[in-house]
Amino acid sequence: MKGKIFLLLFALPFFGVGAWMAWSIGSSFADYVQMKSWQPVEANLQSAGYETHSGDDSNTYEAYASYSYVVQGRTYHNDRVGISGGADNIGDYQTNTGNRLSAAMRNGGLVTVYVNPEDPQDSIIDRSLRWGLLGFKSIFMLVFGGVGLGLILWTLFGAKSSPAQEQEFGSKPWLANDKWQSAVISSGSKSGMYGAWIFATLWSLISAPLPFLIYTEVLEKQNYLALVGLLFPLVGTGLFIWALRSTLEWRRFGSAPVTLDPFPGSIGGHVGGTIDVNVPYDATVQYSVTLTSLHSYVSGSGKNRSRREKAGWQDSQVAHAEHGAKGARLTFRFDVPDGLNESDASRDGERYNLWRMNLHAEMPGPDIDRDYEIPVYATGEHSQNLPEYSIAQAKSSQQKVDDVAVRKLVKLGYGTSGRSMLFPAGRNLLAGFIGSLFAAVFGGVGVFLFTREHSLFIGAGFSLVGGLILLASLYAFLNSLEVYQDGGMLRTTRRILGLPVKRGELQKSNFAHFRKNSSSQTQSGKKHTMHYSVYAVDRQANEIIVGEGLNGVSEANALIRLVASEFGLAWKEEKARPRAKPDNENLLAPGS
Repeated sequence: MKGKIFLLLFALPFFGVGAWMAWSIGSSFADYVQMKSWQPVEANLQSAGYETHSGDDSNTYEAYASYSYVVQGRTYHNDRVGISGGADNIGDYQTNTGNRLSAAMRNGGLVTVYVNPEDPQDSIIDRSLRWGLLGFKSIFMLVFGGVGLGLILWTLFGAKSSPAQEQEFGSKPWLANDKWQSAVISSGSKSGMYGAWIFATLWSLISAPLPFLIYTEVLEKQNYLALVGLLFPLVGTGLFIWALRSTLEWRRFGSAPVTLDPFPGSIGGHVGGTIDVNVPYDATVQYSVTLTSLHSYVSGSGKNRSRREKAGWQDSQVAHAEHGAKGARLTFRFDVPDGLNESDASRDGERYNLWRMNLHAEMPGPDIDRDYEIPVYATGEHSQNLPEYSIAQAKSSQQKVDDVAVRKLVKLGYGTSGRSMLFPAGRNLLAGFIGSLFAAVFGGVGVFLFTREHSLFIGAGFSLVGGLILLASLYAFLNSLEVYQDGGMLRTTRRILGLPVKRGELQKSNFAHFRKNSSSQTQSGKKHTMHYSVYAVDRQANEIIVGEGLNGVSEANALIRLVASEFGLAWKEEKARPRAKPDNENLLAPGS
């Protein structure tokens, strides 16, 4: 509740700025329409020109004039110049108007003003609309007003559940979430589509004045560095393309909800179900489903606060596709291990857990790319209505995909002492390249601060960070890992540029099991990729690394199958175990 009150108080100033700008724009249009019927009258200028107001970052200008005129034998005095009063630096209106009035005063002091026939005291010199100023105010109205209104509506009508409500539902806490009332769960695609259009529009409105400002900076001040600002309108164009693609994706595939079986998804059991996609069944299209357990949290403080997500477990599967009532019907099922975090039906807090499922397939035209936030709880339940044949086909297809990926990652061969498996240098080319770019940026900033700003301490700090990133990037790119058999021993050798830097060994007869560990993860939007390493562990808990750079649990399992096969290690794949039923449940009669 406190969080909602804080968010509401945070949103009100934004909404207030937007409402004030809306009133300002509306009143300008109302004045413009009313003034079209005002009568022109010749007036005498007493003073005219423009004033300059200096601020911390820039100057603003304000045209001024005082004048008198006669209506029906009575003299009136006024000083209103334009519809919008006050100083600004939007375009050259203020300086041009001030110079024009100053020149008129030098040439006799006569100027035409427009007088309200119903109230002759009410008059104006320029009754035209300033479209540039109105456009600038519209940006504030839409951006600030839109953000404020959106936050207010979300606070009042958004997530309605709370931890207290979850407790009220007892053994079914997922029912505290309005979106989890049945096994049919919709994706966030529709709201994401609207969000894409809103974000693209706001971004473009904010960056709209930049080309005009850049034009002045480049041509009048020869400030060519200002051309970098053109990146913002280009990004806006990219955002509109993204929004258009989201729209085309929605129109092509429809809502495509997932029907969970069991409901909710089960930790220590199954997370499975079906998805009906509104396109004809095509045997050549491969639908990939990825299930990820996430922890969402707020990091930083003050203005640097931001929400982040960290993946705790992840697996992927090729869904079994067949003809369905609405097009293609997809069937999937994951075996979820015990010990993972349950979903939080409430999102009213800085920390909560969630489970996200992604459906993706590449095909001619728009690709399908859907995210579903689904309820997953430690019920230990298994699916009841999913055809085992479909599940077996899905797992078989995924194994083939993973086996191909692992075979591309490693090189199999024979060494001097037996079978060998090599993770070659250069396999992390992209990571090394991106890391080198970051290292160059940090290093360049450090050199600039040191040489141009004479900031030794801060410059050295940036250079040190850049150097560490560069070393890590070179290591990722240049290192290799060899796993090989030497008689009854399983050995590993880590090399950099062919030179051994670390060795490990494990007696095959003492092998106990494999261990999977997520060594790192990457994120793009809402999509997370967990990168796993695999270790061989003996009965004394000693271990050696036998694989790395594997995406998801299923790919790690594929590597384990390969290592076990190549080196003759016994391994039994973990599977979800059925939930043990209490005695009184076994005594229930059918249909009771």
